[in-house]
Amino acid sequence: MERRILVVEDEDDVARIVVKALKAERFDADYVRNAEDAYEMAKREKFDMFIIDIILPGDVDGKELLRRLRSLEGYSTVPVIFLTALSDEIDRVIGLELGADDYVTKPFSSKELVTRVKAIFRRMDMDCRKEKERPKKIKAKDLEIDLERYEVKVRGKKVRLTPLEFDLLRFLAENEGKVFSREVLLDKLWGYDYFVDTRTVDVHIRRLRTKIEENPSKPVYILTVRGKGYKFVDPGKEEE
Repeated sequence: MERRILVVEDEDDVARIVVKALKAERFDADYVRNAEDAYEMAKREKFDMFIIDIILPGDVDGKELLRRLRSLEGYSTVPVIFLTALSDEIDRVIGLELGADDYVTKPFSSKELVTRVKAIFRRMDMDCRKEKERPKKIKAKDLEIDLERYEVKVRGKKVRLTPLEFDLLRFLAENEGKVFSREVLLDKLWGYDYFVDTRTVDVHIRRLRTKIEENPSKPVYILTVRGKGYKFVDPGKEEE
């Protein structure tokens, strides 16, 4: 089945180029020019990914559209890529913290964008294929990662993670105690060779900590190893 992708971009020339490039790779792609139309389409139809310009005409920008999409049934974990201007660093960070999976800065090549789209879907497909080979759950003190249901609970309470946040947590947890640099995490989880600011990893780690750590400023599960990267530990083992 073809993956359906909705592009939300008010510049017609840019949108047409993106849609054409996606269709060339056998994606079912379409575009709309504003957030309101995108939201209405999402309520009526099913999409597998959204590519959203962070600056959109009207009262609803790309960030607010993402907030609204995440509240819709069936869209809490659908991947989202933001299109941003090179100068919109603050918006990019906010977008990632809201749960976007990635961003591409303008001007960009359609090849780069399609590569990132394919990388996200490839990661999702690999997760599905490996599901039977994995243990059903990973437990660490008060944290439980249900790999079969794609759910995470902290002290018995379910927390909502984006697909990338879940994959990041699972990857670190499956490699407990091993330190991974930002560059390695980008390669393993984002899965493409184009240059990406390593702060992207920091943003996702920070967002993940706010969801699973009792005190995000003093994490006990995802630790920073100064000058090296990040690692996952089970604090419960240290208490034994």
